Amino acid sequence: MQDKVRGEVESDGTGAGGPLTCAVDVDTSSAPPIEQFDLFRSWHSNIVDVELLRDAFGSFAARERVWQLGSLTLAFIEYPGTGYRRRWSSRKNPVFDHWVLSIPQTIPSDGTPFQTGQLRWQCLAEPHQDQGEDDGVLCLFLPRDFAFSQAFTLDIRPEMATFIADYILLLYGSLPDRTVNDVPYVAAATTSLLAACITPSRDYFLEAREAIDAVLMARANKLIAASLGDRSLTPEKLCQELGISRSRLYRIFEPAGGVSNHIRRQRLLKTRDALGDNTDGSPISTIAEKWGFMDPSAYSRTFKKEFGISPKDARAAGWLGIRVVPSAGRPNDYAASLSNILLNNYLSG
Repeated sequence: MQDKVRGEVESDGTGAGGPLTCAVDVDTSSAPPIEQFDLFRSWHSNIVDVELLRDAFGSFAARERVWQLGSLTLAFIEYPGTGYRRRWSSRKNPVFDHWVLSIPQTIPSDGTPFQTGQLRWQCLAEPHQDQGEDDGVLCLFLPRDFAFSQAFTLDIRPEMATFIADYILLLYGSLPDRTVNDVPYVAAATTSLLAACITPSRDYFLEAREAIDAVLMARANKLIAASLGDRSLTPEKLCQELGISRSRLYRIFEPAGGVSNHIRRQRLLKTRDALGDNTDGSPISTIAEKWGFMDPSAYSRTFKKEFGISPKDARAAGWLGIRVVPSAGRPNDYAASLSNILLNNYLSG
């Protein structure tokens, strides 16, 4: 019975480093159904003891992928839909003394994407026991001497636990875009961020600021996307939700021209999409009001400044099946083509 183990890195032959790949990618499909849980348990026999809290089972479909990020290790273990409650316990004679930060994940019964649980943490050398029936877990393993004191406990405040979980999820989601040469920078940023969250100091914070800002930006964008139709969405409200100062929020959104400009642009994009929908015959003023633009004249001027075309002409173009691209100097959301550029120039002339 052979588990599939792949190399950590692959070179593209250019010297620039190829895409980052899994160091390990294994699943239980190579074993007979009745033996699949035993195979799964063997993967972790030197880390923790795992047992099922039910004796009778027909199969245990699971997959484990592992990425090596310098001295850090990220693992995503999936066992969706198995329906079995598991108990894991520390080994009586520990082999490892790593810290483990883990985020359990479950698949809702309505078929929506994974939902994440609260961050858990423990040292593998310290006695511990827990149980659950989640559908998977994302784990970040840290060296025992990872920028912390030698105590066997970590004092992580609830707000910092949420922040760390957000970062680990963001890190995992970025892996498909990472290359071999990114690994040292990712490891350094992660180390600084976690050290700043768990062992606060000015030096750690300054080193981690870029990574921390990336997490805050992701969280802010999520809040903005969920509240674009809410007229009470303001920078002040975002500061309150994120627990940061106005100056910090403004600095994070400085590359986007400021937080108010970013919110306004996202709302303009929503009106642009609505105008281009030939099944939506709502008056332009109604669409504008839905997304917070109460003055039709001001909305029309703002829209034309953003996209180089009036809302009326944008609707005409959209109903012809032509996407409106932003004006020069703005990031394009759609690939530009010569015909689209010529048509935009014609309609806005």
